[in-house]
Amino acid sequence: MSLEKLLENPRVWRGSRQVDARSGLASGYPELDRCLPGGGWPLEALTEILIGQYGIGELRLLMPALARLSTEETQAQYDHSGAHTEPGWIAWIAPPFQPYAPALQQCGIDLSRMLIVRPKDDSELLWSAEQALSSGTCAAVLLWPDTLDDKASRRLQLAAEKGHSWAIAFRPLNARQQPSAAALRLELQSTGQGTRVHVLKSRGGRPTVLDSLL
Repeated sequence: MSLEKLLENPRVWRGSRQVDARSGLASGYPELDRCLPGGGWPLEALTEILIGQYGIGELRLLMPALARLSTEETQAQYDHSGAHTEPGWIAWIAPPFQPYAPALQQCGIDLSRMLIVRPKDDSELLWSAEQALSSGTCAAVLLWPDTLDDKASRRLQLAAEKGHSWAIAFRPLNARQQPSAAALRLELQSTGQGTRVHVLKSRGGRPTVLDSLL
């Protein structure tokens, strides 16, 4: 079967992303991108960010990439007629704070592409994240689970692959010793000079520490 015939199959997803699952989404921080195998955030995968407290730069680290996902036409999926649809949603599931719209807008986030989900409990949180990731309509899904065992992380990883989405789970520092299916695990620590980013696990890469990245 020729490539042209294959692409005519309506079950084949076609998009205009400049990156795919084998390459990364530029983080906006060249020093970090050089440490990641795909040259950026791993797409269609689960990223875990371990923090001891909120507000030490964890969202600032994501903003350049999220802004791109929420606004660029190159991230839009295409329907079967060839006409592009809107960029994917950026879903926030159980954030421990109310996202501050003016600050997000200043970072370049298209607020019309944001969804905020407030689940009743952790089981509903994980179900919501899995559904959002696998839907094919969310470019990124951010979640703040109280717990995330190895089985749950694998389900999120599979859902991200299915929906061509990016999962970002924020977890406490004590999760460092727990197994996870995440393609990338980062630990953020606040220092006198800024925020240190420790790459704990990077599929295809090596652990490394970036001082004062933020």
